[in-house]
Amino acid sequence: MYAIIDLETTGGQPTQDRITEIAIYIHDGEKIVDEYATLLNPGRSIPPFITQLTGITNDMVSDAPKFHEVARKVVEMTEGCVFVAHNVRFDYSFLKKEFADLGYNYSRKTLCTVRLSRSLIPGQPSYSLGKLCQSIGIPLEGRHRAAGDAHATALLFGKLLKITTETEDLPHGTDTSHTLARVDALAPSGQAASAKKPSPKRVAAVQTAIREALMPPLLPAAVVASLPQATGVYYFHNEAGEVIYVGKSINIYKRIQQHFAIDVKSRKSLEFKNSIADITWELTGSELVALLYESHLIKQMKPAYNRAQRRSVFPAGIYLRTNEDGYKVLAYGRADARNAEIPIIALGNQYKAQGFLYHKVAKYNLCQKLCGLYKTPGACFDYQVHRCQGACVGQEPPESYNLRVDEAIDSISYEHESFVVIGPGRTELEKSIVLVENGRYCGFGYVDETFSARKLADFRDVIKGYTDNKDVQQIIRNHLRTKRKGERVKVFG
Repeated sequence: MYAIIDLETTGGQPTQDRITEIAIYIHDGEKIVDEYATLLNPGRSIPPFITQLTGITNDMVSDAPKFHEVARKVVEMTEGCVFVAHNVRFDYSFLKKEFADLGYNYSRKTLCTVRLSRSLIPGQPSYSLGKLCQSIGIPLEGRHRAAGDAHATALLFGKLLKITTETEDLPHGTDTSHTLARVDALAPSGQAASAKKPSPKRVAAVQTAIREALMPPLLPAAVVASLPQATGVYYFHNEAGEVIYVGKSINIYKRIQQHFAIDVKSRKSLEFKNSIADITWELTGSELVALLYESHLIKQMKPAYNRAQRRSVFPAGIYLRTNEDGYKVLAYGRADARNAEIPIIALGNQYKAQGFLYHKVAKYNLCQKLCGLYKTPGACFDYQVHRCQGACVGQEPPESYNLRVDEAIDSISYEHESFVVIGPGRTELEKSIVLVENGRYCGFGYVDETFSARKLADFRDVIKGYTDNKDVQQIIRNHLRTKRKGERVKVFG
């Protein structure tokens, strides 16, 4: 049994918007056997542009039931059914969120008629519901209303099931789009062509569609099946071949499966998933190299859906300065392109940077005022409770105070100024090399497993140079905090 569902909502974000209308058509694989539709009171105002699109007004839903009043009906109708929708991610994510707000985990197998249509009716100019229905002769009344769209999707689904039956004995590679006219001749729309047991071809097609329901509709399943279970970076491409997203993982196959399993949180997220038409990748062997290379690629290529990482993965940091009285000052602040300083340590946001600095001030007896954590024209609070030794009022000389600042810096800087991280390569016969010289990231490369070096210059010759910046500095620091299997650090004076 299949539950063909369509929703109308107050917007495109399941985390913020609510359902205004729901329609469910139950299909037994041959015909529609049950139906249900109702407006819903979303508990908030419907934006004018949504009203213009759907025709649903605030007055229309003012006396409609709220979702919790129909939730039981939805559960009972769809129990044991495959959840079918055109762009199933969108509708399924909204329903899951509504149920989650009620403390219920709504879970169904899903099937996407966009993806199934692309597979069984290739070559259509568009796979949007309106244009696809127009192209293959399905009536669509009440466009952008739940009942109209759900009924059209149910008719489309019925045609798709008949195509799998009709094409079972056709030679491999036959253009199935020509079978639509033959399918129409079998029986009136919505009626069963026969009461026969579903064919193996139909069963296989539906099972495949369920398995691939949450995959991007433009992405061939064979591409995902060919992904390596190894460490590296991966690229999502759109239909034009443009890179729209760059990611990294220690297991590319599993990470990408996670991408597609995540519920849609917004219409933009849905657009992103629906834009993915191909995936390519590069193996790195080393997790550290994958992290560094991903950061470089995002800044270089500026993919459309990596916006949050284009400038900096770590937009705040701790900086070292010296004031006019000779005191070394640690301060937290924004880390962006307008700030040419490279922080001692970069962090995820200013709140984290402030908390990190509070910890160092307490541990090394530093002055809250000099560190910008206590705004006052006089002594800091710690001086009043005898935790600060008086640098804020000139009582402690810079020489002794600066020694403790240096200790704090040593605790968060690289343990060594010049070193290489030697890790796994892309094959068992090579090693990866990441070089840091005089505290500056120089780049990475690969060498044969028999490679040996006695001086730093030997490693300079085998790496490809990459730009040092706040992000890579923090990536390396974070990585060095935990020892990885098959990895070692070689230090130079």
